[in-house]
Amino acid sequence: MLPIFESILPIFLLVVAGAVFKRMPLLDAGLWPGLETFGYYILFPALLFLTLGNADFSGLSLNAIGMTALLAVFVMFALCLALYPLLDKAGYSNASFTSVFQTATRWNGFVALAIAERYAGTGALAIVALVMAVNILPLNVTNVGVLLWFNGGPRHLGAFAVKTATNPLILGCLAGLALQAMPFRLYLPLEQAIDLLARSALGLGLVMVGAGLRLSDALRPGLLVLLSSGLKLIAMPLMMIGFGLLFGLSGQVLALMAICGAVPTAMNGFLLARQLGGDAPLYAAVATLQTAASFLTIPAAIALAEWLG
Repeated sequence: MLPIFESILPIFLLVVAGAVFKRMPLLDAGLWPGLETFGYYILFPALLFLTLGNADFSGLSLNAIGMTALLAVFVMFALCLALYPLLDKAGYSNASFTSVFQTATRWNGFVALAIAERYAGTGALAIVALVMAVNILPLNVTNVGVLLWFNGGPRHLGAFAVKTATNPLILGCLAGLALQAMPFRLYLPLEQAIDLLARSALGLGLVMVGAGLRLSDALRPGLLVLLSSGLKLIAMPLMMIGFGLLFGLSGQVLALMAICGAVPTAMNGFLLARQLGGDAPLYAAVATLQTAASFLTIPAAIALAEWLG
């Protein structure tokens, strides 16, 4: 268990550093939105582009990995939607439900990439990137749809199409898959330039996760915060492991699937909640607790996957 903790510790130290940096008076408050935008639109798509474009998928159980990732996410979609009547009857708002839905289904792929690299080396990035490529489209389409539907936004396919077609992460994945299919490599100096840019994505992403946290919320979580955290940090990795075993995954690949399921929710959903009428303060509270609790739940998920696989 100690090697697992030690492989994850640098990741969480960067998250803590981000929380500290955000509160330093030497750094202008206007710095953070710019870094967030730059990372979301430039650095992370560049990382996904190169990771998928140069990944060696030979020897990987692509169908098993893809089906495991998709089934786990769609079962979580169904579970969250089944909870809506209960939450509505208990008096919770539609906006609060959309934040529960988002934080239970979204996952921070960049934290997963960073942990996977520490756990299993650079070769593990291909598996996490593949899971991201499979899930990014349904996750974004479904979460945008839930926000538009439950918060009274425009309920038509055009709104969905615009949101998904302009998502930089989707575009980065599609470009990487297109490069993977090409019979030639990128011009080497161009590839090296993109690689230098992409290398900063994981570090910056972890710092930005920390900068977006509300530390006090982790000390007094409400019912919805606990519910969403339990769904994301316990139910999702169990589903990833269970479906992975069903499709014949084992060993390190199964552990990587557990990592993908066990990481906390994605911080970009907070911006989506603000833009589309969700409960943004609730989202921030859930993200804070999930990030803190995942320091314990991620090693537990990895250990369970290693034992079962």
